[in-house]
Amino acid sequence: MIESMQVDLSGQTALVTGASQGLGKSIAMALAASGAKTACVARNAEKLAETVQQIKEGGGEAEAFSCNVSDAESVNQLIEKIYADWGKLDILVNNAGITRDKLMAGMTDEDWNDVISTNLTGTFLFTRAAIQRMRRARYGRIINISSVSGILGNPGQTNYSASKAGMIGMTKSLSREVAGKKITVNAIAPGFIESDMTAALGEVVMGEVVKRIPAKRVGKPEDIAATALFLASPAASYITGQLIVVDGGMTA
Repeated sequence: MIESMQVDLSGQTALVTGASQGLGKSIAMALAASGAKTACVARNAEKLAETVQQIKEGGGEAEAFSCNVSDAESVNQLIEKIYADWGKLDILVNNAGITRDKLMAGMTDEDWNDVISTNLTGTFLFTRAAIQRMRRARYGRIINISSVSGILGNPGQTNYSASKAGMIGMTKSLSREVAGKKITVNAIAPGFIESDMTAALGEVVMGEVVKRIPAKRVGKPEDIAATALFLASPAASYITGQLIVVDGGMTA
């Protein structure tokens, strides 16, 4: 829970992909806690239901939507439903992402295509489906969750790093297309964040990672959620086309 940031999103609607766990769940909960009616999107219906239940228990409003983010027809149908049922979409957070880590010499076409399709194409599909309506409404907040891997690269993650670098380029290009319509498009690049993935690395590996971080700790999902919440707020109306790095100073 983000306790210190007061943002009023009452009357607004939001959609967060990959909202069943991790960063997406934390972002969805932050937006809903600030008053936004939030569409929580993911494939895992059971975990998604948990996210929605926690939001409702906290007094927020949310609905769960299962969707294959890399399938254009499914994405278009979901966006159509959101507009038909809710009348608008103010905030879009493209967070859904997967990894298929492997050195390039052994990386299969499937390893490459799966990651690019989910992480990069999924971002494109949701944004394309929503952007024309946002242009007509002359309002929108689009937030893409990239990664420091898209800046620095990472051995064994050529597919993941390429997808996250692509999201940065997409963010900067689209921001120039829609800034005149009062739509902001920004990206967040998390560093090492507490998650099941980082926990699986073990204490020894994570101990070495922390040594490389000036803040001397890994981040928390709430650190990313707070950044997304600010970018979604009216206070960020003059910030667009930017990559906000949240990594404790690792890439400074």
